[in-house]
Formats: sequence, C-alpha cells, structure tokens
Amino acid sequence: MPEIRKTTKGKGRNFRTAEEGAGMTKKGVAEYRRKNPGSKLKTAVTGKVKKGSKAAKRRKSYCARSAGQMKKFPKAAKNPNSRLRQARRRWRC
Repeated sequence: MPEIRKTTKGKGRNFRTAEEGAGMTKKGVAEYRRKNPGSKLKTAVTGKVKKGSKAAKRRKSYCARSAGQMKKFPKAAKNPNSRLRQARRRWRC
C-alpha cells in the first residue's frame, strides 16, 4: 500500500495550501486513520467552543505547542503567509 503523499494540489490531496490555512483536510485525516488503526488524529478546532470543553483544551494545547514552533523558527514567525502562521490563524490562536 503506498504511503500518504503530502500534496496540497490536485485530485486526492490531503493537505490544505498555506493560503487555505494549512493543516490536513477532513479527507486526509480519514485516509490516515484508515491506514493507521487506533490513531486519534483529528482535524483543527476552528469553530466557537465552550470554555473548558475538550475542543477548547485541544485548541489551547495546539496554540501552546505552535507558539514554541514560532520561537524555534523565527523566519516563519515573521512571515504572515507561512504555513505555521496560517495554521495558527485557522485554529484561532
């Protein structure tokens, strides 16, 4: 079975372009989970969430982790069109 191609263009893509907010598509996550039984991979938390809910905690956790990436990669942190910055915007960090 072929491995998931990290493609953002064309038919069967599994990742969003940076302009679309980066990250995996719903279809990409479903494909990954099919190939990796027991995986708990989920898509981004993009909507409005209740304070203290599981989704709110996932968002807070992602935002904290990605803030560390901003420190590690200052070049990406300064570029508003980088995948990192676009993903953080999509997650509403």
